[in-house]
Amino acid sequence: MNLPSSFITTILNTYRDDGKRWLAELPALIDEASRRWGLTDITPVENLSYNFVAYANRPSTALRSTQGAVLKIGVPNPELISEMAALRCFDGYGAVHLLEADPERGMCLLERLYPGEMLAALADDDQRTHIAADVMLRLWKPVPVGEPAPQGLPFIKLSDWFAGLDGVRPHFGGGTGPFPQRILEMAEALIPELFATSSPPLLIHGDLHHFNILSSGRGWLAIDPKGVIGPPEYEVGPLLINPIPDFLRGEAAVRQAERRIAILSERLGFAPQRIRDWAICHAILSAWWDIEDSGEGSEYALACAEVYGQVKV
Repeated sequence: MNLPSSFITTILNTYRDDGKRWLAELPALIDEASRRWGLTDITPVENLSYNFVAYANRPSTALRSTQGAVLKIGVPNPELISEMAALRCFDGYGAVHLLEADPERGMCLLERLYPGEMLAALADDDQRTHIAADVMLRLWKPVPVGEPAPQGLPFIKLSDWFAGLDGVRPHFGGGTGPFPQRILEMAEALIPELFATSSPPLLIHGDLHHFNILSSGRGWLAIDPKGVIGPPEYEVGPLLINPIPDFLRGEAAVRQAERRIAILSERLGFAPQRIRDWAICHAILSAWWDIEDSGEGSEYALACAEVYGQVKV
């Protein structure tokens, strides 16, 4: 099987021995999914990253023909399992439909969206921000009640993500490394306050931005949810530092940030200051993830944190 070298490198660097085994098993997994779900014409997407993703066709009884679908196979891990569980809960409201799923095998089949244009392709940033707000309001769900209690459900806890920031200063020997001290201290002070005073937790996407919202015959829909339990105010964070890298191009980033915050505050009912504060905290978290993953690459996210630190609300 001819996989891009960049994809192979990403899988090996991320999953180590598990990734090596998974790459060896991938052709058999694709064959298994094809047999189980009647798939034909499997064509991998061009930009493979952390999962094998391919367009496919499957039988359509109603139309006596075939219909498009998207096959997704990944190394079984909590994030992938959480994604499938979230899509099942969203049930197509504000998100792509989950057609089939086998979490243990790391495989799922998704509705293919047509025309499938990314929100990033729109030129009008106000329009993009309004569309994203529409998707958020359709998407968010109360925390599902599971058996056993909700803590047994396979979703990611936002508090666990932010607890990871406790590793920043030890990582840099007590210092702040590339993190501007003022911005890091601001985030460290804001995070406990934001969690203590935010809206009750909901099931949210967790990575909703301009590349994860696509056009379809059912309107604009989200793909690739993380499946996060946390305050809905956090959902604005990934949106506000995207699209990468275009958000920081030009000299109007602060004005654009202020305009976005005004729109989201009006549409979602969140105070502008809280939206700004979540944007800062998410940018710091994103920078830390970059450092954890590769030891570098945090410059963009830190620059976004600086932009939102200048926003007047």
